[in-house]
Amino acid sequence: MSTDTPIILITGIMASGKSTVAQLLAGRFAQSAHVRGDVFRRMIVNDRKEVRPDAGSDELDQLRLRYRLAAHAAEAYRQAGFTVVVQDVVVGPMLHDFISYIQSRPLYVVVLCPQPEVVARREAARLKKGYGAWSVEQLDHVLRHETPRIGLWLDSSELTPEETVDEIIARMHAEALLS
Repeated sequence: MSTDTPIILITGIMASGKSTVAQLLAGRFAQSAHVRGDVFRRMIVNDRKEVRPDAGSDELDQLRLRYRLAAHAAEAYRQAGFTVVVQDVVVGPMLHDFISYIQSRPLYVVVLCPQPEVVARREAARLKKGYGAWSVEQLDHVLRHETPRIGLWLDSSELTPEETVDEIIARMHAEALLS
């Protein structure tokens, strides 16, 4: 395994394009894995706590568990020689928590931040619905006002998924790399 095999976190609010972009980005590497953080949330069968705007410690503890599991999976794939693209909604101060769970470097952070009206249109057009307890505006507010300005922040409002991936690849070493 090369010591420079990266882990790349793709984050943003729901319907910002994370899943599509992460899959396309992972496809650009010869040996890659796409870790979808939400799968760990869905693994909880009974007593799953959904994160709501008024979330308490139980909800946040489950969210941290989800992040730790995604980070562990990413580390395991990386140790096996895969470039790993981790994708999840990691916003607000919890971005620091997620980053702390990844010990390997290089680690890149990419925050997809299309305009809220674009996210609302995307959400309305897709089959999978992510918004319930949250509104697009509420989650976008957390993203823009409570999330640390770490890594590459990319407004993908006017970009196709392929153009978004091209932009990430062009800018990731200069703007997304964490030390």
